[in-house]
Amino acid sequence: MNPDKEYTVVINGKPQGPYGLSDLQNLNITPNTFIRKPGMDDYKEAHAIPELRELLGFKYQKTAPQYFAAFDQRLLASVIDHFIIFGIYTVIILISYIFIQGKDERIMAFLVPFPVVFIVKLIYGVFAESSLKQATIGKRILNIKVTDLEGSRITISRSIARNFSKILSVTPVFFGYLYSFLNKKNQCWHDITAETLVIKDRLI
Repeated sequence: MNPDKEYTVVINGKPQGPYGLSDLQNLNITPNTFIRKPGMDDYKEAHAIPELRELLGFKYQKTAPQYFAAFDQRLLASVIDHFIIFGIYTVIILISYIFIQGKDERIMAFLVPFPVVFIVKLIYGVFAESSLKQATIGKRILNIKVTDLEGSRITISRSIARNFSKILSVTPVFFGYLYSFLNKKNQCWHDITAETLVIKDRLI
């Protein structure tokens, strides 16, 4: 493949190309034409790609998110995150058994620090969801991420508010999570409190 021709353009609903930058000038591309190049997770509208804005004279059009992560996606992402952290926790405990010989002592060594798994998940979520990736490993695997109401990256203070507000969603027998089924944007109570969304990319 010619490295200069790296843009795939959706024309009449079908991906076509690849095209080079010079080729794009001869196509009837609008700001909302979907285009993709190597390294991009999904297609983006032309106005959202910096070099195309410069080439074609488009202005960036910020639009509110329209595709929201379903409850099952969010739940599976959380399970993946907890599984990874629990795995690391288990390895650390097993290493500690080198120095702990008694059976009862080993059981206590495993159970007493167990709440640390949930504390680590909480702290990890705060930093991961306010990072450039806007997601934990579980969310990244499922191609979903946390944003503010306009689809932008959240600040660490908002991420703290979101993650610590999860107690509101858990306390009434997890109804705060189930509330996402009643919300048009699939928001749980902690999302509403922190004014955040969990979104998924638009697919072609």
